Amino acid sequence: MQIIVSGSLAYDRIMDFPGKFVDHILPEKIHILNVCFMVNSLTEKFGGTAGNIAFNLSLLEEQPLILATAGKDFDSYKEWLMQHNLSLEGIRLIPEEFTAGAYITTDLADNQITGFNPGAMKYRSLYEFNFASKDESIAIVAPGNLEDMLTYSQGYKEKQISYIFDPGQSIPAWSGDRLIEMLTGSSLLISNDYELELIFKATGLNYQEIIQRTGALITTLGDRGSMVCVQDEKIEIPAVPATQVIDPTGAGDGYRAGLLKGLVMGKTLVEAAQMGSTCASFVVECHGTQEHRFILEEFWERHRVKFALPGGEAAA
Repeated sequence: MQIIVSGSLAYDRIMDFPGKFVDHILPEKIHILNVCFMVNSLTEKFGGTAGNIAFNLSLLEEQPLILATAGKDFDSYKEWLMQHNLSLEGIRLIPEEFTAGAYITTDLADNQITGFNPGAMKYRSLYEFNFASKDESIAIVAPGNLEDMLTYSQGYKEKQISYIFDPGQSIPAWSGDRLIEMLTGSSLLISNDYELELIFKATGLNYQEIIQRTGALITTLGDRGSMVCVQDEKIEIPAVPATQVIDPTGAGDGYRAGLLKGLVMGKTLVEAAQMGSTCASFVVECHGTQEHRFILEEFWERHRVKFALPGGEAAA
């Protein structure tokens, strides 16, 4: 089955400031703020919602189609995707722009100042997925170019392709009516608990009204796991313990990849969500969203340890 992942491709450029921001800001001069922070390191990581989900799917031995845009500095990211057998077919190059980039400076108190340049993400990816069919495709609409999110969700409904709606950090940019339009007809709405509250507020819908418009609802809860909601039934999915928790950034995208892998394998939604939990556990063990590694045998072993069923059988 073809997995279609639309969203963003971005560079995360992470800097460390060897002090505390508050020590360099004069409260009485906050109205004319002009500060310079000398950082002691800079690392560049590959990121973006579509890139992160696709990378995790590649570790799960899937080859999803990425629908996104990239800019004139895309070469290193391009090589990275090719190393992981990920197709470039759905990536539109915008030569006059830089690839989207987040510039994150962290101080010794873990305070962060972030600047984000959307760059090429300002442009639609314009992919025409005429090949896709409802029986052989599944899609996820992750945060990225807003026009893409709207157009692809409309296209999936027209073709009766099952799609997951994952508005994430794009929620504040949408009107309530547009959010309702995109989630209506989706097979699944996924968000974290804070984002779900934003959806409630923006749309004016309550829990039951959202469930009536989408096939199911998954709410991720960080280290408390996730909740799968179908009609009046709520099933708790525990978090899978990591060997060490270094950086939770990107765990949600790992969860989505594991979930998609389970669905294309024909697993139930609960079983697929358990796979999402397992995949997320690997992500948090490294700094960065695409720095972790595992092979399928390691994935299934960790999965079985957590989700073994009575009698020695495993959920996987």
